Amino acid sequence: MTHSLNLSTALLEADLNSGAPRTSTSPNLANPPAARRSPTRPAQPGPSRSSAAAAGAGAGAVVGAATAGAGGGGGGGEQRSIPPSTSGTVGRRKPGAGPHIVHPSSSSAGDTASTSAVASSTPSQQYDPTSHPSLAAWQRFFARHQGLHPLANSRKPESGKPGAGPKSKGGAGEVPAKTTQVTYLGSEAAHEEAMRRLRKMILTHGIPGDEFPTPTGSTYRSVTWKLLLEVRSVSADSYLSLVRNGRSAAYDKIRNDTFRTLATDQGFKRRVHEDKLIRLLNAFVWKHADEHNEDEPPSSHYDFSYVQGMNVLAAPFLYVMPSELEAFHCFSRFIEVCCPLYVQPTLAGVHQGLRLLDICLELADPHLYNYLRSKNLSAEIYAFPSVLTLCACTPPLDQVLQLWDFLLAFGVHLNVLCVVSQLLLMRDDLMHNPSPMRLLRNFPPLEAQPIIGITVTLVRDLPDSLYEELVNHTFDPRAMA
Repeated sequence: MTHSLNLSTALLEADLNSGAPRTSTSPNLANPPAARRSPTRPAQPGPSRSSAAAAGAGAGAVVGAATAGAGGGGGGGEQRSIPPSTSGTVGRRKPGAGPHIVHPSSSSAGDTASTSAVASSTPSQQYDPTSHPSLAAWQRFFARHQGLHPLANSRKPESGKPGAGPKSKGGAGEVPAKTTQVTYLGSEAAHEEAMRRLRKMILTHGIPGDEFPTPTGSTYRSVTWKLLLEVRSVSADSYLSLVRNGRSAAYDKIRNDTFRTLATDQGFKRRVHEDKLIRLLNAFVWKHADEHNEDEPPSSHYDFSYVQGMNVLAAPFLYVMPSELEAFHCFSRFIEVCCPLYVQPTLAGVHQGLRLLDICLELADPHLYNYLRSKNLSAEIYAFPSVLTLCACTPPLDQVLQLWDFLLAFGVHLNVLCVVSQLLLMRDDLMHNPSPMRLLRNFPPLEAQPIIGITVTLVRDLPDSLYEELVNHTFDPRAMA
């Protein structure tokens, strides 16, 4: 099938000018101090490693304890108890520095506030709170941090970021500013406290599913992801200027991958047309091609284009976000800040992650690790897709989204331990199979909550030096050496 980017551009421009994508909930941090605007990096989920006795427990004990310790899922699943001291928060990263590791703090009194704080005038707030275990808590959070502010889209693309097109090409015309409900987190201290509570709710309760909209009609997941990624504004003109550039140098590679993206998930296929995925990825390539054309030297050590796996990484954003425009800005932020080394031409971060996966598995379960090695199986052989795509290659999609809630809240580096957790859940089958690769070619259906529970348990027992290496491997340029 022939895809016309010109036709796609016209359709996209008509959609943007209609104002529909501008009516969704978008984070607005109300211009907090500049010192806080550095990218967010994940924190260590626990204040201390577990005792030596706990560290010496077998893998079976780890799995048994952790599978009972995960939070409820986004679809309103069973509530589970959480191991103590796992409700971490994320420190702020100074420019050029690694993550600032901070210890989690105890829950605030606001976590148990009365539901009377939620107004009853909005139809979307009339759901019975018992229909989702944490819906009342989410309603309280957004009721506390909501305010009306304009979301403006300037005619002229901003210089540099977020992805202005060639300076000789204008935007798509004036896109009127829309008044939209945005999330307001206030001062520095208020922001940090709100984000701490937000992460705790993700871990202990899970994000309500799409059937429970926010008062403005958006989904809780779309708003939460934008908050975690610190996507505070979107520019329609800059995105349209990138789309209008037409086919990028990577267009053929993109087209070769997009048609098979989550091909077995009919819900994804119904919601996300392939043209959207092509446009988004093509625009991302143009964004960074334009940056290379700037007079100033590049500001980072990264080389962004299109590489294998980016189509799968982009898919959840197009599925979750209410508009293609928001999906593009969230995806760009995610790639550029959270896991830039995973999309370098050499896939340096992915290979480092696979190396660390072998180390973590050996620590967690030496018997399983040695058995797989006796079959000449290393993570490079069986775990490459799971590390490359942050487990998004393993269905079902609703479980992938719940796992990504956790990864966006506490750091994508934890995906390595999530893969280890999947192996531990498969342990008995693997150990009793003379050809374990037959099982590893296709991982069992993803179960986010047991995986998260095991991951939270495992992370506390890692040596500090190994955990620091795990944190850094997604973004530290030294990992490319």
